Amino acid sequence: MDSLEPLPVALTIAGSDSGGGAGIQADLKTFHQWGVYGTSALTAVTAQNTLGVQEIHPVPAAIIDAQIRSVATDLPPAAAKSGMLATAESVRTVAAAIRRHRLGCYILDPVMVATSGDRLLARNAVAAIRDELLPLATVVTPNWPEAALLTGVTEANLSGMAMAARDIVGAGAGAALVKGGHLGGDEVADLFWDGETEQLFRAPRIRTRHTHGTGCTLSAAIAAGLALGAPLPEAVGTAVAWVRHAIAGAPGLGSGHGPLNHFADVPLP
Repeated sequence: MDSLEPLPVALTIAGSDSGGGAGIQADLKTFHQWGVYGTSALTAVTAQNTLGVQEIHPVPAAIIDAQIRSVATDLPPAAAKSGMLATAESVRTVAAAIRRHRLGCYILDPVMVATSGDRLLARNAVAAIRDELLPLATVVTPNWPEAALLTGVTEANLSGMAMAARDIVGAGAGAALVKGGHLGGDEVADLFWDGETEQLFRAPRIRTRHTHGTGCTLSAAIAAGLALGAPLPEAVGTAVAWVRHAIAGAPGLGSGHGPLNHFADVPLP
């Protein structure tokens, strides 16, 4: 007879990173560090390192669908996230699978461009993300350039971030966390809006080139927090604090944009 309590299950639907700092690899490391059981559905294979993305090979839509079905029917996730989806067909496939399997606590990280500047999403897929996935999301976690693409807001400051967050929630998402790391200044601010309450996470900027995989890691940490039963604002706040800790303790790997420290201690509730 089983004597242990089952681990919460989290699912990542994303591309691979052969350099290990982002994508599926970062998500599974994050799930493990947070104490949840990680499962995955691979959407693309990339040849990638800290210097950039050299090649992208999208996974056929039918295989993406089959992976999600395999997980959902045997290891039903308490939370799921999506990252790099590459093509509009993949976006539509993932949206259909989320609806079919009724995957709740879904975090949409609308990955469009890598830290290196390499494009990770076909231009015709932006509308599909906005129309198909955004209304299914518990929370959407765009950085500022992604938020601008999703909403058309161009005012690159806190006011613009607030407008973009409200547009995202107005379009059907449960909440939005607009990340301000791409904006200049000595301070970084991330803005959370859930339709009722706005919360601003402010911190001094850490001057480092080791930020590869920040968005993937953050959305995975939020998924892990939700899988563990935390309310959304708490899961977001704890994840933001943990990622900052992981950036500060980056291991200094690679010649370009290096990875975070996925061994960073998770703050206790």
